[in-house]
Amino acid sequence: MANRINLDMTTVKNRELRLGTIIGWDGSAKELIEQSAYDERSVKKHGGCAGAGQGCRLCELQSPLNQTTMCSNAIVQCQIGNLTDCVLIDHAPIGCSSENAKFNLSMHVGLARRGKPQQNTLNMSTNLQEKDMVFGGSAKLRQAIRIAKERYNPKAIFISMACATAITGEDIDSVAEELEPEVGVPVIPLHCEGFRSKHWSTGFDVAFHGVLRQIVERHPTKKQKDLINIVALWGTDWFTDLLKPLGLRVNYLLDCASYEEIRQASEAVATTTFCETLGGYMGAALEDQFGVPQIDAPQPYGIKGTDAWLRAIAKVVGKEKEAEAFIESEHQRIAPQLEAYREYFKGKYGMVLTGSAYAHGLISVLAELGIKNEAALVFHHDPIYDGAGKNQDTLKEVVETYGDIPHYTVSKTRAFQLPQLLKRAKTDFLIIRHPGLASVAGHLGVPTFALGDEHIPVGYDGILRVGEILKGVLARTKFNKTLQRHVRLPYNDWWFNQDDPFILTKDKSVFVDIEKKLEEVKF
Repeated sequence: MANRINLDMTTVKNRELRLGTIIGWDGSAKELIEQSAYDERSVKKHGGCAGAGQGCRLCELQSPLNQTTMCSNAIVQCQIGNLTDCVLIDHAPIGCSSENAKFNLSMHVGLARRGKPQQNTLNMSTNLQEKDMVFGGSAKLRQAIRIAKERYNPKAIFISMACATAITGEDIDSVAEELEPEVGVPVIPLHCEGFRSKHWSTGFDVAFHGVLRQIVERHPTKKQKDLINIVALWGTDWFTDLLKPLGLRVNYLLDCASYEEIRQASEAVATTTFCETLGGYMGAALEDQFGVPQIDAPQPYGIKGTDAWLRAIAKVVGKEKEAEAFIESEHQRIAPQLEAYREYFKGKYGMVLTGSAYAHGLISVLAELGIKNEAALVFHHDPIYDGAGKNQDTLKEVVETYGDIPHYTVSKTRAFQLPQLLKRAKTDFLIIRHPGLASVAGHLGVPTFALGDEHIPVGYDGILRVGEILKGVLARTKFNKTLQRHVRLPYNDWWFNQDDPFILTKDKSVFVDIEKKLEEVKF
């Protein structure tokens, strides 16, 4: 652990090197589990995943085309940029801040879900121009830090790198160190340039690394025995009711959090998450560097997962009896409605398209509803997680509990692959986390649940919430079939007739032919 997470450094080793992350794979879930196996002795010796050349047998499909909606810089903006009393300065051309309007909306929605006062994001940009790329932008960065202090009087100021500033070698570490005594608050550099990692999930690690280094209390003088850290996104606060029987209060990290809520993370009794992809780094670092135990349990989805998750937390806080009583009462409470949903969804098929560990949780919920699952698409795959706990292998957990997934695809948000993915597996609906794919699926005639509130599926009530929403989704089937007849996506007949979403990867001659045809086109 210590070899992978080093808080003395301002930079974070990206997921490809640390965890062996891949973004291109196709096969069954069981095959991916087998190919993700790694040599534990090698990992312990070198402090990283076998995917970094230390014994992992996992091979990656290299696509000649890239279609995505995120990068590490954007993830930092949606994490650090959504803190309530800290400023994020994006040291970059203004285009890198183009998604801030969307993240501002996310913050407003998240604050409303948590019952917090409304406010806008505290984000700035140094708005670098061509001359700054030649002569340097440090003067603008110093000016921005001083303006941020004067305008917002924040508890901390963050500086995020972008591709442009990384290429020109901007030294944000030195500027942060120089200006911190002057402004009197932590000035925190974040090395999150987009090309640093091939998948945006590294951006989560960069954001967490920054707050762990310079905000979380290193040597807390007290412990709050009723406080538990939940690493989460903007979802509704259903964790409070879920953990109240154990006498616990929730400390959400990072979206919509304040400086004080982050600072007290080291005072909590434990750390857990709704998604290991998101929360693995934060949980592992808090355990390794601050002595806050990370809950090693399945994710809180489905009956079995939620049971195990609550029992693991109860064991840490000494509330085993209370947990068992609560689990038994919840089973009895949801049983009649759950049985009704299972009868309604009998013979139905669903497909999940989200981030990796979160997808595994959703698949668990679908299985509890009696919905079959022949295929899934995850945006990336980590052979291991930072904590490397025995219960952190979420893919293995879902396969062992609910069965194999014959068509399990790892790919970023590449909309052009959807026609082939939908062609080869039966599905009555899709659950999609990123709305850009939802519209494409709708045009292909498939009703879609665009999951905006990340916490909807969590816990026992989460199964019922998903069931009720999916009833409404299936009611739109006729509408989507009508839409399919009248709206055409911008792909030619040749592509629609393909059966393999990775044909461009496997047959290089196909891509060469496409390039030749494009060269012949006269504009």
